[in-house]
Amino acid sequence: MLIFFYKLLLFHHFNATAENTLCQMMGDPKYPLLSKDGDITIGGLFAIHKQETLTSFEFTQKPQLLYCSSVNLRDFRMAQIMTFAIDEINRSETLLPNVSIGYKIYDTCGSRMSSMSATMAVMNSQEFAAGDRCNGQTPIHAIIGDTESSTTVILSRTTGPFKIPVISPLAACECLSNRKDFPSFFRTIASDYHYSEALAHIVTYFGWSWIGAVNSDNDYGNYGMATFLKIAQEEGICVEYSEKFYRTEPEKIKKVVDIIKQGTAKVIVAFVSFLDMGLLIEQLSIQNITGLQMIGSEAWVTAKNYITPNSFRVMRGSLGFAVRKVNIEGFADYVMKAFWDTAFQCLQRDEKLSLYEINCTQHQDLLVLKNYNVDVPEQRYSSNVYKAVYAVAHALHSLLKCKEQEGCERDLTIQPQQVVEALKKVNFTVKTGDHVWFNSTGETLPQYELLNWQQDSDGSIQFKPVGYYDASLPPDQRFVLKPENIIWAGGQQEKPKSLCSESCPPGTRKAVQKGRPVCCYDCITCADGEISNETDSNNCQQCPGEYWSNTENTECVLKAVEFLSFTEVMGIVLVFFSLFGVGITLLVAILFYSKKDTPIVKANNSELSFLLLFSLTLCFLCSLTFIGRPTEWSCMLRHTAFGITFVLCISCVLGKTIVVLMAFKATLPGSNVMKWFGPAQQRLSVFAFTLIQILICVLWLTISPPFPYKNMKHYKEKIILECSLGSTVGFWAVLGYIGLLAVLCFILAFLARKLPDKFNEAKFITFSMLIFCAVWITFIPAYVSSPGKFTVAVEIFAILASSFGLLFCLFTPKCYIILYRPEQNTKEHLLGKTQIKAW
Repeated sequence: MLIFFYKLLLFHHFNATAENTLCQMMGDPKYPLLSKDGDITIGGLFAIHKQETLTSFEFTQKPQLLYCSSVNLRDFRMAQIMTFAIDEINRSETLLPNVSIGYKIYDTCGSRMSSMSATMAVMNSQEFAAGDRCNGQTPIHAIIGDTESSTTVILSRTTGPFKIPVISPLAACECLSNRKDFPSFFRTIASDYHYSEALAHIVTYFGWSWIGAVNSDNDYGNYGMATFLKIAQEEGICVEYSEKFYRTEPEKIKKVVDIIKQGTAKVIVAFVSFLDMGLLIEQLSIQNITGLQMIGSEAWVTAKNYITPNSFRVMRGSLGFAVRKVNIEGFADYVMKAFWDTAFQCLQRDEKLSLYEINCTQHQDLLVLKNYNVDVPEQRYSSNVYKAVYAVAHALHSLLKCKEQEGCERDLTIQPQQVVEALKKVNFTVKTGDHVWFNSTGETLPQYELLNWQQDSDGSIQFKPVGYYDASLPPDQRFVLKPENIIWAGGQQEKPKSLCSESCPPGTRKAVQKGRPVCCYDCITCADGEISNETDSNNCQQCPGEYWSNTENTECVLKAVEFLSFTEVMGIVLVFFSLFGVGITLLVAILFYSKKDTPIVKANNSELSFLLLFSLTLCFLCSLTFIGRPTEWSCMLRHTAFGITFVLCISCVLGKTIVVLMAFKATLPGSNVMKWFGPAQQRLSVFAFTLIQILICVLWLTISPPFPYKNMKHYKEKIILECSLGSTVGFWAVLGYIGLLAVLCFILAFLARKLPDKFNEAKFITFSMLIFCAVWITFIPAYVSSPGKFTVAVEIFAILASSFGLLFCLFTPKCYIILYRPEQNTKEHLLGKTQIKAW
């Protein structure tokens, strides 16, 4: 606690001492380039020269003042427009009618060191009367400047504690929008956040996804480029390189140019300050780097004094935003005569000149501009200075309570802090039609023109407007462009391409190359069943279940539906053999019917023979139900018809086999067996066997019938339209019952192998059953393993093969006897041979 009171007393002592200290100028004074006395004084800081010569710092003698050279025409015009605006206001009868405004304009030489020196000079008075003491007050009520963001940051931080308002016409760094750090800063230009957003709009609009980036290594360039890169990343723009430099680093500039030369990006975004850009253009011209599309910041895009035949070869077709061109009436004439007569002190003969000790030899280079005003219409940023001066005047007009007839209250003391608060409320329109006001961050909304460096037919270089960006409009209306009016890099009519990788066409997807930006990728064809229907797709989309990709993988189309149809070759072949079988069977039936009274037909129950031929006809015909598009009814019909007709067929064969056995037993003495298996019993047995299969089929159809089914598992690219079995138990029960009857028939026929050859058909039945069983045993693995429609084809083949087997084995021998051995078609021949032949 004691330490705290001690410090408080010590601070009070030093403060009292300071108040009683005479004001002294430490070091050599820095005098303004342009000055004028007035009731209220406004300071001005401009980089009227852009080259600074540093004196040696050997500490053996007092350092000399810094020497500036190489006129910066743009900032010189800004200084002139400041004096022009102040002269206008001083002549005005409505704005500050009885108050005169003076000014002190300093040259910052485009360097931070000189800027700091000029800042201290503008804040302090250069004259002290004897006995003057330091009062902590500044003679300046506001400062217009500086024109670079870095020097403006220095200026604002220095003047900030004194609450001196600073209004910059050109410092666009977003960092200056921080009201906590810069509470008394204003600007008549928008922050570079809007400019960065506008640049990103250009790059995105033209589809440039691969760019190079160069910026000044100062607050303007670093903050502006950081904002641009952030927006660019959000828009999917990739940056091949991002390099920065400062005008005092010639080796760094050469390195940046080498990187540009070696890069593959054809579009360069240059967020470079006015003075730095001149050095960059110079190096690009020396190395003859052409064909690059430069996208520029507002700091240099209208820099006509940088245009030479060599530099235009490099910069031709450049694009960039700039503030709207404004014609200030009377200014072009002012810079030719009135300025030199009234404001430029080196041409005046005034006793006050000795007081300022102006070294006019340092400013002789400005005299060459005395009769030159060709550039005045292109000085777009001069209007920002004009608006800044009028903003200060309107703030003072409010503070001094000025009235048009009564004038202003001249006895009021105005503090800089009051001017700051008044500036926040200004809202007026200047004679150029521009509306002036400051938002919460002390800036105005941007209204940019998009300019294109073009050469007219007469050879003159022009900045042609090809669009605009207006942040006061809704987002979808802010950016308007006329691409047909643009001349591109190198004078080309066609927009340059700047891509790390060519666009991936529809049907492919992007695969990022390992270790490279996302804009560098390979185009991978979408897998089968996947599509991409847009350019540069990141992913392929899976087609829905019943769809498949077309050959180009650009759209999903309905999968081809596959089933065994009547029109395809396989279907036609199977139909042919089916109908061929029906025809042969009918021919046999006709033959048997015509010979129904012969012994060979009447033997072994001719009724069963005709029923067998009928069932074989049905077997051949039922194969046709397996061909064609499966429907609910056809699926139920094909399996039930197959099961019932084949059971009917096998039942007839089984009946004939039993008849053979019974007939042989009946020939034995005392046997009466045939009366137990006569024609009625044979018909009943066929009916009974068939009825069982009918019941199985009815149960199958009732519980879980077959139904049409789209099989999409076997083939991905097509749909197999097939009949699902419904109940597999029902299907295998039908097949199993057929197999049971076939095996039973085979066993009985085998037991009859020793019966007389000419009396029975046992060996033919046995052989037919061997074929039948072999076909259906082979059918099972073939059915399970065959894909798609071949499953149906296998089943039809089994039906036809077994049907032909039964037909030929059972009826070919009899047909042969009927047609070619009629002498054997007698009762005597059939009964003549009674011995039993062993097989």
